[in-house]
Amino acid sequence: MADRPATVDKELKQLPDFVELNDLANDRNGGTVLFATDDWFAVAENLLKPEPPVWKEGVFTEFGKWMDGWETRRKRIPGHDWCIVKLGIPGIIHGIEADTSFFTGNFTPKISIQGACLGGEVGFPERKGRMGVAASEEQQTAMEKLATHEWEEILLTSALLPGFKDTCKNYFRIHSDKRWTHLRLNMYPDGGIARLRVYGIAEPDWSIISQHQLIDLVAMENGGVCLGYSDVHFGHARNLLATPRSLTMADGWETARRLDRPSVLEADENAVLKVSGQEWAVFRLGHIGVIKQIEIDTNHFKGNYPDSCSVEGCILSEEGERQCQAYRHGKTKGDFSSCLWETILPPSKLSAHKQHFFETTLKDVGPVTHIRLTMRPDGGISRMRTWGYIRRVSTKM
Repeated sequence: MADRPATVDKELKQLPDFVELNDLANDRNGGTVLFATDDWFAVAENLLKPEPPVWKEGVFTEFGKWMDGWETRRKRIPGHDWCIVKLGIPGIIHGIEADTSFFTGNFTPKISIQGACLGGEVGFPERKGRMGVAASEEQQTAMEKLATHEWEEILLTSALLPGFKDTCKNYFRIHSDKRWTHLRLNMYPDGGIARLRVYGIAEPDWSIISQHQLIDLVAMENGGVCLGYSDVHFGHARNLLATPRSLTMADGWETARRLDRPSVLEADENAVLKVSGQEWAVFRLGHIGVIKQIEIDTNHFKGNYPDSCSVEGCILSEEGERQCQAYRHGKTKGDFSSCLWETILPPSKLSAHKQHFFETTLKDVGPVTHIRLTMRPDGGISRMRTWGYIRRVSTKM
């Protein structure tokens, strides 16, 4: 029998709100490990895998037990282990998750995290993450010259809990409004961590973006973020904003099947199914703008794509957004229904495993700051793109 997912109120109330934001570090979003002091049992690159860690009972390598994470040897020399992570999406960090899943007697007792905002001119020694090795003297010397130990501390030394099911998730809120490009993860003194999640929002330099340049206004790397949703049973709605095309169904937004769907389905004159139920997700654009083209991609969703979808837009102030934030701590406080939504994309038929491009059917509603994607009745969408032009208009009240 399957375990009940973490949408049970008792469990979800313990989750901080920042876990709804984008993971700026995972390797699907471009995150990379530039340096690690030691990779004996398992390489540091595993920290950035987007999928949850797994356990392989009885599987060993020539270096020891196979583990899905970063695990260093038991340290027998002075110092502590650490690694450098380059964020795939530079931005403002709101929270950190250090997942110690399956590291029960070998987890890292304490960590700290330092950050820096670096330009492209900073060079790091070449790295080839391999099990059973430590950083060479040459690599260590090169890193000493970069003085990463002097980077700003954004997470003070903090204790971790062992990787049992009820203690493996270690969450830390980050109180900084600075933009970060690189992190230094310090483990004290050694051990294992399964995953590192860096939750935040991208902060591009909009001053260099022309108002005549077509840009994906909701893309993760452009500061787009998911604010609320009705259901994310199989896949989170924030996945829609990732840059690369999805690899599997797990890399998209997929809801449960609605229980109120009709027993016998009927279609209207446009071949759109007549259903009363629907699922929705709300997003804040990275910048206020005018949407000219929308792409809805159902890649990999072949027997479970939505029948149709629609997109609406509105202008919402920062205070207005706070008042109607839809999803916090497992409780629905509203569905953004009080917003003055205007239809951008009318209900439109979708197909399986296909990129759908909408342009001529879009309605010109002027600049918007937020959009709501609605699917009917349920199903999965892998990506959404909203191509448009930025506008220099303030929405503060």
